[in-house]
Amino acid sequence: MRIKICLLVLFLLTFTSLFAQNQERSLLERQALAAKLPKKVDFWSKYDNDILAQALVDRMTDSELLSQILMFGWAGQEPSTLLNRWVTERGLGSVKVFGWNTDNIHNVAKAIKTLQTEAAARPFKIPLFVATDQEGGWIRHVKGETSDTPGNMAIGASAYPSDAYYSGFYINREIKALGINMNFAPSVDLYTNLDSTVIGPRSFGSDPDRAGVLGEAFAQGSLAAGVIPTAKHFPGHGDTSLDSHGRLPQIEIDLQTLQNRELVPFKYLIRSQIPAVMSGHLSFPLIEKDGTPASLSKYFLTDILRNQLGYKGLVITDDMMMNGATLFAGSLHRAVTLAIEAGNDIIISSTTASLDSMLWEQNLSRMATNSAFKNRVKESAYRVIFAKLNYFKSGNAAPLYPDESKIEESIPDKEGQRFFLDQACRSVSLYKANSSFPYKAQAAEKVLIASPFLSFQKEGRRRYPQADTYYFAYDLASDQSNYDQWNATNLLSIAQGYDTVIINVFDRHSANIARRLERTGCRIIILSTMSPVFVLQNLNFADVILCGYSYSTYSHKALFAALAGDFEPVGRVPLDGFQ
Repeated sequence: MRIKICLLVLFLLTFTSLFAQNQERSLLERQALAAKLPKKVDFWSKYDNDILAQALVDRMTDSELLSQILMFGWAGQEPSTLLNRWVTERGLGSVKVFGWNTDNIHNVAKAIKTLQTEAAARPFKIPLFVATDQEGGWIRHVKGETSDTPGNMAIGASAYPSDAYYSGFYINREIKALGINMNFAPSVDLYTNLDSTVIGPRSFGSDPDRAGVLGEAFAQGSLAAGVIPTAKHFPGHGDTSLDSHGRLPQIEIDLQTLQNRELVPFKYLIRSQIPAVMSGHLSFPLIEKDGTPASLSKYFLTDILRNQLGYKGLVITDDMMMNGATLFAGSLHRAVTLAIEAGNDIIISSTTASLDSMLWEQNLSRMATNSAFKNRVKESAYRVIFAKLNYFKSGNAAPLYPDESKIEESIPDKEGQRFFLDQACRSVSLYKANSSFPYKAQAAEKVLIASPFLSFQKEGRRRYPQADTYYFAYDLASDQSNYDQWNATNLLSIAQGYDTVIINVFDRHSANIARRLERTGCRIIILSTMSPVFVLQNLNFADVILCGYSYSTYSHKALFAALAGDFEPVGRVPLDGFQ
C-alpha cells in the first residue's frame, strides 16, 4: 500500500492548478493602491486582480457586500421572479442548480444565460458563480443527457489517479457547456462508518491517503475542464450513519483521530491549492464541547482550516436549509450570522429568501451596528470577487452566455462515454467466486435476473438471452419491512423453478430480499451496485459476488462483462476489512 500511494503522489505531481490565485498584497497595501484607481471601474477593468477586487469591495454598499456572499437556488424549470430580483436589485453573488430543475438541460443553459445577463447589467458587472453537485455516481444534480458515471467508490476500487482525473475532467466538461462554473465535488469523506447511508459510494473508500490522492486528481481534472472544484464536507462526514439534511450528526472522535484520519484528504487538496472547501453541518462534541456544528464553528473553520492547515481559498457552507445547521442555531437568520462569523465566505440556501426575510434584514442590520461583523462580510466579499477575477479571466472559464442550441455537441461527452465504460471495467471487484466463475449459462439452464433497474435487466438479457427477469421496486422509504417481506417471499417462490439467479443488490432492502435466496438451492450470483457493505456483511452464501459500485449503465455493462469472462476483474473493495 505504501508503494502504491507513493506512485499515486508522483502521478499527481505532473499536474498544476490552472487557476492558481495571483499573489496577494497585504490589506493595507491593497487599500492604498485601490484608492488610486479611477472612479469608474468594474469587474472587467484591466488592473491586478487583488487591487481590483479591493477597489470593488471598498466601493460597495453594505447591501451589495452581503449579497455577494449569498448563493440561492431555485425550484421549477426556470428561476423565479424572486431570484431574478435578487440578481437585478441586490447583486446576488451566486446561484445553485439543484437536482429538481435539471431534466431539461437546454432550460438550464437558458436560465443561466438570463441570470448572467442580469448580473452583467449591474454597475460593477460582476458575474455569478453558478454551482451544482455533480460528483459522479450517486450524486448527479444536473440530469437530462449528462453522463451517469461509475462514481467515487469505483475510482477508489481501481485506485488509479488517472481514473479520478479523467472522471473530474469529463464530468465537468459537460456541465461547463451549460455555463456552470463551480462544482461541489469531490467528496473526500472517508467511508469509516459502514452504516452510513448519506456518504456510502460517494466516498473513495476508507483509506485517508488514497482518498486524498484521488480527490486531488479529480480536482485537477475539474480545473483542466474549466470548472472550480470544491472539496467536501469539511472536516469529514464519513464516520456517522446520520444525514445532516434531517438532524445534526454527532461524530464521537477526538482531535487526534480527526487530524490523523478525517483531515488527511483535505491536507492533500489544500497543498494543491484547491479553490473551494465546503463546510459540513457536523458536530464533534469531543472537540467542540458545546456541540457547535463545524459549519458554524470558528474553531474548525478559522483556527484549524485557515490557521493550522494554511487554507487560502473559499469556504462555502452546505445548504443552510438543512436541519443540521438551523436546529442548533435556533433560526435560519441566526445560523447565517454564525456561519459568517465562523469564517464561511459563501452562504448557501436551497430556497431563495424573500427580499424582506430575517436572513437579510437581521444580518444587514448587524453590519450597520457591528464593525467587526461588517469587516468579516467584507473580507468574504473580497475573497469571492478575487476568486471570480482569477477564474473568469483565466482563459478557461465556463461560458457566461451558453448557447443552448449547441449543447448536443458537448453532452453527453463522446470521449467521456468511452472512458466511463473503461473505468467501470477497471473498478469491478471479484469478492467471491467458485467454479461458477466466469459464468457461462448452459443451453438448457433456466436463469432468472432480478433487479429494479431496466438497464441491468437489459444488459443481463443481452448476455443471457434465455433468461427471465424479475422486477422489484427501487424505493428509498425508510420503513420497508413489509415491502422486503413481500418481495423476498415472492422471489423465493419464483426462484424455486430456476437453476441460477442473478440478483442486483444495492442497499439493505435489496440485501434483505436476496438473503432469502439461500434456501433455494440455486446457484446464486450477486452483482453489487452502490455500497457493497450490505452484500459483504450478510450474503457470503452466494456462489459469486462481484462489486460494481453504481447503478449507471456503464457499471451494469462492466459487471456482466466480468461475469461472462470478457476480462479479469482487478478492482479491490476500497474498505478496511473487505480487501
